[in-house]
Amino acid sequence: MPFTPLHDRVLVRRIEGDAKTSGGLFIPDTAKEKPQEGEIVAVGAGAKDEDGERIAMDVKAGDRILFGKWSGTEIKLDGEDLMIMKESDILGAMA
Repeated sequence: MPFTPLHDRVLVRRIEGDAKTSGGLFIPDTAKEKPQEGEIVAVGAGAKDEDGERIAMDVKAGDRILFGKWSGTEIKLDGEDLMIMKESDILGAMA
């Protein structure tokens, strides 16, 4: 089912980090923190300013981003765990 976020929101798929430390020790799932890196799946049309004009989004589908630890809302869409968040929750895009 296609899903399009509204306004200045983005739909994000978390990107899992390494399962072991730099020393080679494996980290069990119970000790792992949720990753704060993701890939944008879909973007909204953008917020509107006071005059009703759209404010263009700075990110697009396919961009890899970093976001805050407590950012967004987790949702399940077509059996996949995703997050929806405002564009302002994004800390930066990676090249």
